[in-house]
Amino acid sequence: MKPVSRRDLAVLAVGAAVIGWLVVGTFYGDLPALRWWQPLPIGLLAAAEGLGARTLRARLAAERDRRPAPGRSGAAAARPVEPMLVARLAVLAQASAWAGAAFTGLWAGALVHALTEVGRLAAAPSDALAAGVGVAMSTALVAAALFLEHTCKVPEGPEESA
Repeated sequence: MKPVSRRDLAVLAVGAAVIGWLVVGTFYGDLPALRWWQPLPIGLLAAAEGLGARTLRARLAAERDRRPAPGRSGAAAARPVEPMLVARLAVLAQASAWAGAAFTGLWAGALVHALTEVGRLAAAPSDALAAGVGVAMSTALVAAALFLEHTCKVPEGPEESA
């Protein structure tokens, strides 16, 4: 499994921003009002993934510390981290990074359009606030997903780094 390309995420976000800007610009009067709390579920997912990555990193570090060094026998009895759990979390991290990049772009497109309409339309300032919160939450999801993906990466052994 290859890590997510940061360049591909950026291309997706820019493309989604253009699409979001075009759609919001075309249908702005027909869309329901944006509220600041609408992107909060994305932020909750980002927080959960960030905390999960931190916990997983601590568990993996503790497991590495319990492994016997060459020449020593036995390790402390502890519940190891299941390899399938790490694989599932890596897949979740990659899916979240892609979804977060798409949402970042869509919210950014809405933000750009709302900011251009601030002086003209009464709803534009609250829509710009909601879109700004959306960009922040979606970017946080991408960052948390990349942190979780990095945590799931198998560390190089001494024979692999040589």
